Amino acid sequence: MSLFGSSHFGLPRMKPLSSKRSHVVSVLDIGSTKVVCMIGRLTPRKESSVLPGRTHNVEVIGIGHQRSRGIKSGVIADLDAVESVVRLAVDAAERMAGLTVESLIVNVSAGRIGSDVYTATIDLGGQEVESGDLKKVLVAAGQQSQGNERAVLHSLPTGFSLDGERGIRDPLGMYGDVLGVDMHVVTAERAALRNLELCINRAHLTVEGVVATPYASGLAALVDDEVELGCAAIDMGGGMTTISVFAEGKLIHTDAISIGGHHVTTDLARGLSTRIEDAERLKVVHGSALANGADERDIVAVPPIGEDDRDQPVQVPKALLTRIIRARIEETLELLRDRIQKSGFSPVVGKRVVLTGGASQLTGMPEAARRVLARNVRIGRPMGVAGLPAAAKGPAFSTAVGLMIYPQVADQETHAGQGGLFSPFGNGNSRFARMGQWLKESF
Repeated sequence: MSLFGSSHFGLPRMKPLSSKRSHVVSVLDIGSTKVVCMIGRLTPRKESSVLPGRTHNVEVIGIGHQRSRGIKSGVIADLDAVESVVRLAVDAAERMAGLTVESLIVNVSAGRIGSDVYTATIDLGGQEVESGDLKKVLVAAGQQSQGNERAVLHSLPTGFSLDGERGIRDPLGMYGDVLGVDMHVVTAERAALRNLELCINRAHLTVEGVVATPYASGLAALVDDEVELGCAAIDMGGGMTTISVFAEGKLIHTDAISIGGHHVTTDLARGLSTRIEDAERLKVVHGSALANGADERDIVAVPPIGEDDRDQPVQVPKALLTRIIRARIEETLELLRDRIQKSGFSPVVGKRVVLTGGASQLTGMPEAARRVLARNVRIGRPMGVAGLPAAAKGPAFSTAVGLMIYPQVADQETHAGQGGLFSPFGNGNSRFARMGQWLKESF
């Protein structure tokens, strides 16, 4: 039976980590450019002022990555191709770690990720707030978000209110007449998730948890002050660009557009009439999002499309490359700026934006983003994880590292099914920590 087809929201739910013991976690980042499998050992750590809220140290003990095939703009276009790439990436990580993977935490970028805030209130009649009341108000908020075509990826209480007073982190034990909660719910189309699960099952693996790509990359690349004060993480992938907004320590908004680094490559291939792989190489070696005075003088050799080896490369000024790249990058950044503006979270984001993802490595990208977004921009590299090989320390591996970090924050989410906090796999014994425990850790 499919995990996504049950009568609850139906997605597999992470077991909360025990803060007392070590765990081995395997993750899979399926992107339009590459597929990455990481295996990590999570060992309990003491509370520290660096990355507070992290309960474990993460050490990567196995990693495998393959060029993506069969994926367009985050969407699975060819099941066989994706299955074989997944097998190769997992196999390489298993060999390096010296162990076998059975289940994985997977990211999802496709399925038109939605982000909504639902508010619910319950009557307390002047009584003290008990854990049962919290449960009731969370269920009420969760039930508003249930749709047949969409599955809930994350549901995070972003704040409680008592008698209209907002911004209460933990109302337990307080008195009031009306208890309210704001619940941020991230959803995706069920069909996209089913196809994702199908690919993984065909490789004889199971899905342990599903995380929205923007949430994962934000977890890996943002520092605590950014997460607390308000910040946007923009993950620039090959086929998709996703946005996550964090504030007061929580994910409060996500969005995605189907444009990424691969679109720059195809623009170059068309504009210079050269093959896709040659265009990609030109972009990486000579490409820039910023014009430079020397670009008119610098000449770049462009291999023509053709079978004849005698065809001479065409000489073009570097300025032409820059013009083609800039047009697409500026269009993408303007779209992102408008999306942030439209979301209503622009004031929360403030002046802080962090860029991650492979496409953020293009020369001049931070400067171009600063100009278009009119905000401070830095490139975010994955943090808080040991054992990464040098090649995997860049922004391109943020999502995979974020998936590694995710189990430590999974218990901040509440999953309210028809009859209360439901068990992740539809069986009788709830794997979720008791409500009081959950509240203590979350707020």
